[in-house]
Amino acid sequence: MAEPQDVSALKRRGRRRLVGAIALVLLAVIVLPWIFDPQPRQTPPVSVRIPNEDESAFKPKAVPKPAPPRQEAPKPEARPEAPPPAPEAKAAPAPEKKPADAERARAEAALANAQYEFQVGAYAEPDDVIAKLKAAKIPYYTETVAIEKGKVTRVRAGPFASRDAAERALKRIKALGFKPGGVTARS
Repeated sequence: MAEPQDVSALKRRGRRRLVGAIALVLLAVIVLPWIFDPQPRQTPPVSVRIPNEDESAFKPKAVPKPAPPRQEAPKPEARPEAPPPAPEAKAAPAPEKKPADAERARAEAALANAQYEFQVGAYAEPDDVIAKLKAAKIPYYTETVAIEKGKVTRVRAGPFASRDAAERALKRIKALGFKPGGVTARS
């Protein structure tokens, strides 16, 4: 039988070998990929947009669409008995819209079709809120959202056809004791 000192010495040697093996595995897993990686990974460039100092809404520049190619009208056949047609004066070309005018027109068209809404709140138990909205005859819809602590239900009022209608509903909801968000347009 082995002596007690030999057993403890064998255990110490075994522990040291185990620690050494773990250190070598960690070295191989962490350091060797860095050494053998031919090119470091490059991240794509990040585009950051900073708002104007006047805090106006961000308006991206519109990309002008190419004009469709003009097609020439077929020339009428000349009749021998008719006098030759008088040269026509070319119609003055319509003034081209500036990109800012076109952008403004698109924004106005989008707002004309927009519907307005606002968030009433986010609740774990939205039944009481929904009952109050039904009693006040305010249109609403809900969205379930997962968060860290479970799920909440967003209650949003709308959609309203105009901003004025949304503002009136916002005042009514504030009178019911809620603290809703601001009116936003959605398309």
